[in-house]
Amino acid sequence: MSKERLLELRKLLTRYNYEYHVLDQPTISDIEYDMLYRELEELEKLYPEEFDANSPTQRVGGRVLDGFTKVTHQRAMMSLADVFNLEEIENWVQRVEKEVGNCEYCLECKIDGLAMSVHYENGHFVQAVTRGDGIVGEDVTENVRTIKSIPMDIEYKEPLEIRGEVFMPRLVFAKLNEMRKAQNQDVFANCRNAAAGSIRQLDSKVAASRKLDAYWYHIPSDQQLPFKTQSGALNWLKSMRFKVNPLFEVCHNIKEIEEYIAKISKMRDELGYDIDGIVIKVNDYNLQQLLGFNARTPRWAIAYKFPAETARTICEDIFITVGRTGKCTPNARLRPVKLAGSMVSYATLHNEDQIKLKDIRIHDEVIIRKAGDIIPEVVSSVKEKRTDLQKPYEFPKYCPICHMPLHRFEDEAAHYCINNDCPARVVSAIAHFASRDAMNIDTLGEKRVELFYKAGWLKSIEDIYHLEEHQEEIVNTDKFGQKSYDNLIGAIEKSKHNNLDKLIFGLGIRQVGQKAAKVLANRFETMENLQKATLEDLKTIDDIGEITADAIVSFFQDEANIKLIEGLKAVKVNMLQHKQQVQESYFSNKKVILTGTLNNYTRNEAKALLEAKGAIVVSSVSKNTDIVIVGLDAGSKLQKAHNLGLRIMEEDEFTSLISD
Repeated sequence: MSKERLLELRKLLTRYNYEYHVLDQPTISDIEYDMLYRELEELEKLYPEEFDANSPTQRVGGRVLDGFTKVTHQRAMMSLADVFNLEEIENWVQRVEKEVGNCEYCLECKIDGLAMSVHYENGHFVQAVTRGDGIVGEDVTENVRTIKSIPMDIEYKEPLEIRGEVFMPRLVFAKLNEMRKAQNQDVFANCRNAAAGSIRQLDSKVAASRKLDAYWYHIPSDQQLPFKTQSGALNWLKSMRFKVNPLFEVCHNIKEIEEYIAKISKMRDELGYDIDGIVIKVNDYNLQQLLGFNARTPRWAIAYKFPAETARTICEDIFITVGRTGKCTPNARLRPVKLAGSMVSYATLHNEDQIKLKDIRIHDEVIIRKAGDIIPEVVSSVKEKRTDLQKPYEFPKYCPICHMPLHRFEDEAAHYCINNDCPARVVSAIAHFASRDAMNIDTLGEKRVELFYKAGWLKSIEDIYHLEEHQEEIVNTDKFGQKSYDNLIGAIEKSKHNNLDKLIFGLGIRQVGQKAAKVLANRFETMENLQKATLEDLKTIDDIGEITADAIVSFFQDEANIKLIEGLKAVKVNMLQHKQQVQESYFSNKKVILTGTLNNYTRNEAKALLEAKGAIVVSSVSKNTDIVIVGLDAGSKLQKAHNLGLRIMEEDEFTSLISD
């Protein structure tokens, strides 16, 4: 009988959770709920064989993880194209209706949180994965399990993926920051940062204490589900007890869309959660399929972003920061002001030309905004408020850190400190070398680099690979310890085996980003070959222009850089590019261009397939191009290919040849 009671209590508490956290209509008091909860806890102790990870008692956290496992999404989590005004929305609607005729649009609030994918098997919650880069995310199942509004069991028994947004309610955010202030901890800048930080806690009890919530809005499934529209999907999700934002609405024309946006804009400040725009989707799934996708975004949906919030304050000072390449960026120190939910004390001024163009002066009253709702920038000065205090700003001639002369390269707006030993450059360069997209030493962020630099343990990139010589000092550093040290040394050792392109990018050569680093690594295959490359060698490579080629040659002629590479070789850092095995095929050694939007592949996917088949994928059409693969909306490249009489290939033929 007690086992039956245990199962009954789980069902009851699950229902009461749903009524409280999703419907906001509790049917029992908190005391009654607590009594039932304790009864269930006691029964689960008596019958440990009845353990269920999705039981209401397992949603308070408690598991401590060593880290988060990387998970490749079954289907890419694509982002939406942004629009910023009603004219752009109208243009999008016209393009859609030109292709598919008049249609309905489902409009939803764009929740400002953390995109999440949750998976169910046989009706049970089994996994939650962050968006990550859209291709690979992180498994945060234990933390998402603590979000009370998410159903652990649903009636639908087929494998199912649901996508939505995890967020922190405004009231919870305010209380959390009050508590952190009282404990002399840094406060979170906004609800989105707080949600992201909470979901990545290694201790799920901490995540549970943050009282996160979630709205769900998308089912990226090929299952035969009982709806054919986005609004139908939202209603079906509600029937499965998922929390769906109630403010969605179906509109039939641009006038109704504009009215909806105006209505939500007025409500925005009164909502219990942050939103940063409106998502507009073609409602009918069949029409969505007809419209298809661009390289990175669906053509059947857009995100209207609310105009950036602005604020007025005083520019109390202008100061220069120095990056890893020596680039000197002017910044405004502001009288603190609240903007878009957070206190702002600094804003970028970009470069000397922008300061002159906007005529920004110290002691000016200025208008600031958050570019893309993230990075504060100074929009303009309020000239009519000027007094005798303000004077035009003189950009410094010397580096504020090492006091060496600054240099401005031809055709560049930025000034540079060209002293390789400048402390600011050294710290930034080491942090860049260790960053995720470079050597991926994920325990060596900029703050830790700065700490180790000041301690004298990290004076160059090469010193990273000699940090074990300072084990005792590092272990005894405040907020460090043996486990952190072991993780750091493990990450450093692992980095030695990275491919050459990661090393090239990590070296921080001017003008060489991730793409150029990969091109160089694939072309020269070894660091030694790249070091010997001449200006003429480099200029013959697609995607490497004259300025980049000159920067590469200059880098490898510098004695300090030669010494650095020799030092990295000495500690066994890999200097080779391990290429993917290339198959002999129709495309072998052919120069191929991709243009337009393919239905079944992103641009990167098609490029990877071609390179695996031995093709040389290039970016510009010339008489030496062998094949031009065309998708939807192919433009000037297709026209040029016709003019040159080149081989033009449709997607169907490309798919057939790739599959052979």
